Amino acid sequence: MAVQRSEPVSIWALGGPLLEGPVWVARDAALWFTDIKRHRIYRYDPASGERSEWAAPDQVGFVLPIAGGGFVAGLKTGLARFDPADGSFAPLCDPEPQHPNNRLNDATVDPLGRLWFGTMDDGEATVSGCIYRLGADGACVRESDLCSITNGPALSPDGRILYHTDTLGGLIHACDVGEDGRLSNRRLFAAIPNEEGYPDGPTVDAEGCVWTGLYKGGAVRRYSPAGELLEVIRFPVSAITKIAFGGPGLKTVYATTARKHCTPEEVAKEPREGDLFAFEVAVPGLPCPEIRVGV
Repeated sequence: MAVQRSEPVSIWALGGPLLEGPVWVARDAALWFTDIKRHRIYRYDPASGERSEWAAPDQVGFVLPIAGGGFVAGLKTGLARFDPADGSFAPLCDPEPQHPNNRLNDATVDPLGRLWFGTMDDGEATVSGCIYRLGADGACVRESDLCSITNGPALSPDGRILYHTDTLGGLIHACDVGEDGRLSNRRLFAAIPNEEGYPDGPTVDAEGCVWTGLYKGGAVRRYSPAGELLEVIRFPVSAITKIAFGGPGLKTVYATTARKHCTPEEVAKEPREGDLFAFEVAVPGLPCPEIRVGV
């Protein structure tokens, strides 16, 4: 049975080059997301309609909540503690000082409060990115093989399976997560031909199904925990980067989009490219845990 209950519509006309990292933060009932290329962090409150933004010191791929207040931001220069009260950023950890052309891209928090994130070549060509976990000692632990554009990770509802994406390869992988946070048994979860779009950020719902935005595919896909394609939600724009579940009952899907690789002719045809979108679904998402480890 289809879970989609309404069509995706633009709710914030940003026209951003690369919106990313949407996350519903329960403690303030708002959606947070970024524009990587504009060095911006955004907050959207659907109840009041309030829209807020902050300038970041560099490219910023994600912001995720810390238990007790504040956020961890994924900057090009590494992880930083972000305080929206004064807009400050305090460096925490640079996972790849040996790769100055890499940047942090996408992230999630597991049920134990551990931060997982990926890096990538900012030029989207060199095979130099991988998945990391923030350890209890504040150090970044590498947990994957190299690829050029990492996306995710995302986790199953019990936190025992981690999904991460090789975007240019069109591959979504699954791994088992050990009690110590180590990954094992890496296997192919889904493969998407490039002509159908590039799998971007993955997200998991309450039924354990994996959703992925399709960059240059004009859609979001929903896969069963076994990797079977269940549903395709079409958009009026071509580049969907990631979704997040939010709102009452976590049944509103928010989707970030981008116009970074669009020609002027494509933007004229799809003027809502780079906006924040929303639509309703019948199956809820999962709440985002707060970061409790390593900060």
